[in-house]
Amino acid sequence: MTSPHDPVAAKAALREQILARRRARPAPERAAAAAAVMSALLRGLAGTRTLAAYVPDDIEPGAGRLPAAYTQLGARVLLPIIPATGRELGWAVDTGRLAPGRFGLFEPVGPRLGPTAIGAADVVVVPALAVDRRGVRLGRGGGYYDRALVHVRPDAVLVALVFDDELVDELPAEEHDRRVDAVVTPSGGWQPLGSAEEPER
Repeated sequence: MTSPHDPVAAKAALREQILARRRARPAPERAAAAAAVMSALLRGLAGTRTLAAYVPDDIEPGAGRLPAAYTQLGARVLLPIIPATGRELGWAVDTGRLAPGRFGLFEPVGPRLGPTAIGAADVVVVPALAVDRRGVRLGRGGGYYDRALVHVRPDAVLVALVFDDELVDELPAEEHDRRVDAVVTPSGGWQPLGSAEEPER
């Protein structure tokens, strides 16, 4: 995929295509992908002290396995809270109890932390519809993670979870896009991107 002259329109078209493909994936394929992604992600996260992650919805990689599997890490896990108004994510520590939040997405029920809480994370697992080999991430277009990643430490590792066919050669990029350091796919496992190397922790 090459970057066209209008990245905003190109991103919107890609989002529609990828979401349609995700909705069409058979349940057994999703389940197998979730197991593979979980296993590879946990290996890559070994030694992480504070993790910021998210709760995958039914069509995202990791659905049904994450975030419950993070308990194996022995890490402090932060999960996002979508605010009632505005587009700046809050965070809460995952205690294993989730409840439906805005847009029907599940979120932790613990005490609410502010938007800057993500700055404590050694690793941030971010949602994505696609990622390219330079680390450019295509999100859903709401801008929540663009705002959240401003608060992430410069040395934090950013890793995205996508299906195999969503790791592509090139995506349209905008100046504000924060690139991810690694991607996890069902078949490829944890893969460093761009100039990133396997994180040492």
